[in-house]
Amino acid sequence: MIKVGIIGGSGYTGGELIRLLLNHPEAEIDFVFSTTRAGKPITSAHPDLLGVTNLEFTGEVNSSVDVAFLCLGHGNSSKFLKENAFDQTTKIVDLSNEFRLKADATFQGKTFVYGLPELSKESIEQAENIANPGCFATTIQLGLLPLAKAGLLQNQVHINAVTGSTGAGVGLSSTSHFSWRNNNVSWYKPFTHQHLGEIGESLDSYGTKTGKLYFLPNRGNFTRGILATSYTQFDGSLEDVQQLYQDFYKDDVFTHVSDEPIHLKQVVNTNQCHVHLHKHEDTLLVTSAIDNLLKGASGQAVQNMNLMFGLEETTGLQLKAGVF
Repeated sequence: MIKVGIIGGSGYTGGELIRLLLNHPEAEIDFVFSTTRAGKPITSAHPDLLGVTNLEFTGEVNSSVDVAFLCLGHGNSSKFLKENAFDQTTKIVDLSNEFRLKADATFQGKTFVYGLPELSKESIEQAENIANPGCFATTIQLGLLPLAKAGLLQNQVHINAVTGSTGAGVGLSSTSHFSWRNNNVSWYKPFTHQHLGEIGESLDSYGTKTGKLYFLPNRGNFTRGILATSYTQFDGSLEDVQQLYQDFYKDDVFTHVSDEPIHLKQVVNTNQCHVHLHKHEDTLLVTSAIDNLLKGASGQAVQNMNLMFGLEETTGLQLKAGVF
């Protein structure tokens, strides 16, 4: 059994990670660390796990676990690693944005591999440390990677994406509480979102410079999921680009190309990404959808763990959406 430590288990991503790992046939949770809830039951933060686990949060770290997941707020992972040393054999999966960019991928002698399996599965299988991708970044990249590899993103790309309220984290803010979010939609960080850096590095990794990305993120009045629509100039046929996508994702177990238009309910509560292609005159529209807490965070983190430990990618991640 893979012994797992979870750092920062009281938030949304930590809770989903606990839920997944409690049902993972090859993993065992050794500890869930929290500075604010030490000694309290896991169910005090995650009542959905009542009757599923008797685990408690702890204020102590077991440095010899096989893998440690860092589910901390952005900017806190490096601080935690400076103050808490793990064994050389412990693998790290960081769910923050600290180590995703190439310039930040080395820290305290550790090299973090960017953990998007559809982009770099072989590197992940050999990795000791993983920088888990962002949720918007995952959705958008999976929509555009086949075009980038084929050198078909030379023109401007316009991206509009909407995310559920859980993307803002468990802490309350003026734009995340119920009274503001309910029956409301708004944009934020127009054209400057922090995930643009990792998206650009991934798209450019095939050696062909992509066109400028214009990304408009939106807050939705729902809890889970991201739906992204990306469009760019495209001169080929719809049939050709559909085949391009099918070939690109033919060996990927969680990303699927749909002939029919897609919607969020198909992917919420799963580790799936669904992609749909539509052509209008000389413009190609790519729609991609994921669950921001699973394929966009905790599910992908478990997927990366599976790859690092030589397990089937789908282990512990055979989840079904509820579309009704």
